[in-house]
Amino acid sequence: MPDQAGDPTGGHEGAGRPVDPAEPDQANLADQAEPDQADRAADRPDRPERPTIAELRTVTQPPAVRGRKNSEHWVADVYLRRISPYLTRALLPTGVSANTVTWFMIATGAAAGLSLLIPGIPGAVLALFLGQMQMLWDCSDGEVARWRGTFSPAGTFLDKVGHYTAESVIPVCLGIRAAGSDFSLTAPTGYAYAGAILALLVMFNKALNDMVHVSRAFSGMPRLEDAAGVGTPTRSGLARVRAVVRYFPFNRIFHSVEMTMLAFLAALGDAAMGGLEVTRFLVLAMLLLAAITVVGHLLAILSSTKLRSPA
Repeated sequence: MPDQAGDPTGGHEGAGRPVDPAEPDQANLADQAEPDQADRAADRPDRPERPTIAELRTVTQPPAVRGRKNSEHWVADVYLRRISPYLTRALLPTGVSANTVTWFMIATGAAAGLSLLIPGIPGAVLALFLGQMQMLWDCSDGEVARWRGTFSPAGTFLDKVGHYTAESVIPVCLGIRAAGSDFSLTAPTGYAYAGAILALLVMFNKALNDMVHVSRAFSGMPRLEDAAGVGTPTRSGLARVRAVVRYFPFNRIFHSVEMTMLAFLAALGDAAMGGLEVTRFLVLAMLLLAAITVVGHLLAILSSTKLRSPA
């Protein structure tokens, strides 16, 4: 499950608990990408298409998945992993591939953002629901892949596409919502601009995580482990800041789940106040926090051992 915005000192996804920096996103790198692609087809297990829920949990939710420090989002820990085997069991007899399930996730995440263009509470409720559904699909695609033993780089790529899509469309549409859902191309308001800039910052912050992995690969370094302690800043000042931010993890609000939750709460506030003041405040506050997060994330990466060759 993927990608979360890295924190100002390098923290990453898995909102709801202290985490270590910027690891493979929101996202399930482990769900659909595994090493050793050769002879994968011959090694695929012969498993039934109608397993029990207990069987599914054993195979598709092993400790290696549930124990991932940064890649498992908190909603998966709390409730989605309890629900996802039921969806996965319904999907298996249909013959739908894991990558097709990921396409469902991509479409649902984009729809969550577009729902915010519907004024008032109805649009926010729909976005909230679709944000949860996006993550449920995100759990199931990896479970389908594990049950069938079908893994591919394409699965990882599509997972990235899904998270980048949702977490760019949502802030753009939130900004338009704050502007009163005014679609005028001749005179867009400042809030629409703010939403677009917010989307840019969120995307750049997510890309920093991928830049680390690409840089290590180009340098012949091994893949980073998704474990506690990876990426801790070596400079004492940044390490102290990071320790504080762990308990006030504002960096984690840039995941699709958190953004749709905040948009829903803002819609309730707007309804109570009779305007768009709360949504507008939310957009501007997120813009400021995103800028702080990007700068801190960059500094944390450069001050950690992530880009340093082993001695």
